[in-house]
Amino acid sequence: MQTLPTNGPGTPRVAVIGAGPAGLMAAEVLAGHGLTVDVYDAMPSAGRKFLLAGRGGMNITHSEPQPDFLPRYGNRREQLAPFVRRFDADRLRQWIHELGIETFVGSSGRVFPREMKAAPLLRAWLHRLREAGVHLHMRHRWLGWHDDGSLRLAGPEGETSVRADAVVLALGGASWPRLGSDGSWVPLLQARQVEVAPLLPSNCGFELDWSTHFRERFAGEPVKPVVASVALPNGGMQNRRGEFIITAQGIEGGLVYALSAALREGIAAEGSARLYLDLLPDWPLEKVETELARPRGARSLSSHLQSRLHLKGVKAGLLRELMRKEDFADMGKLARTIKALPLPVLRPRPIAEAISSAGGVGFEALDDALMLRALPGVFCAGEMLDWEAPTGGYLLTACFATGHAAGHGAARWLKGEGREAGLATPYKEGYK
Repeated sequence: MQTLPTNGPGTPRVAVIGAGPAGLMAAEVLAGHGLTVDVYDAMPSAGRKFLLAGRGGMNITHSEPQPDFLPRYGNRREQLAPFVRRFDADRLRQWIHELGIETFVGSSGRVFPREMKAAPLLRAWLHRLREAGVHLHMRHRWLGWHDDGSLRLAGPEGETSVRADAVVLALGGASWPRLGSDGSWVPLLQARQVEVAPLLPSNCGFELDWSTHFRERFAGEPVKPVVASVALPNGGMQNRRGEFIITAQGIEGGLVYALSAALREGIAAEGSARLYLDLLPDWPLEKVETELARPRGARSLSSHLQSRLHLKGVKAGLLRELMRKEDFADMGKLARTIKALPLPVLRPRPIAEAISSAGGVGFEALDDALMLRALPGVFCAGEMLDWEAPTGGYLLTACFATGHAAGHGAARWLKGEGREAGLATPYKEGYK
């Protein structure tokens, strides 16, 4: 088994585990402090999930003001706020521009690279990291620690032992595991008395029990525009306007992803959740009632709905799927249901299909520099931390921001007290 020693006195070595946005940002910051930086990743190349996320247009961040931006992180906004404020959307755009990549703000406020692709940005970034002396070691999977405190890594030529003066873990969550973030790190940290919240699907689709007729007729159809509402655990409702897609298993798409946290928590608490759809968001209830009350003559109810309310296709199909046949005779009830159609949501889709994941290392287990309290000298960043956010640039912003913070935190820790004989404190007896 190969063993790589530390560089010796005066030349600290930092191991960064994970070559996604958080890990690469930490590596850049550490190299800027004059430290020797080695990045290890289980995949054949860096930024695999970053590249896939950018295939449809790399949404790098969002231009909305911080008072609107920070609440996107839900119940973790206070913990993430210091990091996002230090490396906010403006600073992130400036950093991208320094790589020679121009950005623009779309009509929705989302920020994109000019070419709409992740690959040119990643190539420029990796070139800068190599120029700064960062060493990338691909196909190296982290397996934890040896009893002597060295890192265990499974590489192409077998297991490798690596000694480092500090470690930054940026291992991702558990979504899209084929790209490397498979959550295999969870038991490794739990064995070191680090509290880790269960990894759960976020920005994901949900399952409903459609009838065979509805599934075969409407799977793949978009539902738009609608306003969707879901009850929040602390009371009140979360409302969002947009569109989603009917799938053979249930529902997915941007509107569903935005409400996924509340839906998931509702299912966990009650066994199922209800997503209420306003099928005619631009019509007040009174107008719907008035139009339905008009005589329809010999026309069928379906023709009446189409003629008076322009309700047809998948929206009319949803009414037929979810309302009892006898309730269609009550025009008042039909009007109210059109404005608040309840969808019984049963289960989130598997985490492997989710865009991101919730859960992870709790902020209570970390100090203000993102260092693990139980393992001094070990820092965490990115999606492996216990936070979640909707799509729209918020996910990547927090990954960059926490990677930036962890890099600076590790550098400051190495410059202060807490180092002993070239090894970080957690590797001493008592932390095995």
